[in-house]
Amino acid sequence: MTVADILKAARLVNARLATAESCTSGLLAAALTEPPGSSDVFIGGIVAYSNTVKENLLHVPASILAAHGAVSEAVAAKMARGALIAFPEATLTLSITGIAGPGGGTQDKPVGRVCFGIAKRDQGVRAQTIDFGALGRAQVRKAATQHALNMILKDLRTA
Repeated sequence: MTVADILKAARLVNARLATAESCTSGLLAAALTEPPGSSDVFIGGIVAYSNTVKENLLHVPASILAAHGAVSEAVAAKMARGALIAFPEATLTLSITGIAGPGGGTQDKPVGRVCFGIAKRDQGVRAQTIDFGALGRAQVRKAATQHALNMILKDLRTA
């Protein structure tokens, strides 16, 4: 799977993509904008590293953050939905929030846990969690970005 495949599939269904990223700090947006012509499909992204940014720019309620923590499917889903609000032209958004490490993990939320949200305009939001393990910070971020790209392509192919 390549980013070119994603861009081709997005053009076929007239999709416009946007991202909301935490632990990957914009790596997904960077991957999506690497090929020439990506501006035909990609609108923009928000790096929401702090909870304040998640609340203010992506409309994640403080109560959801308090109840579930930033690394949760509930927050990933709200981030994806919030990206649809932040980018009104977007038809599909993907969010990533997780613990890349080396610190920050707990017994309940270990290093390498990443939650993803994918939202389509006028449709529901899906969220999922993947435990990549303690691969090291760079590898967790890379694996999360690749997984997100696969999610986007799969969603576009079923559109």
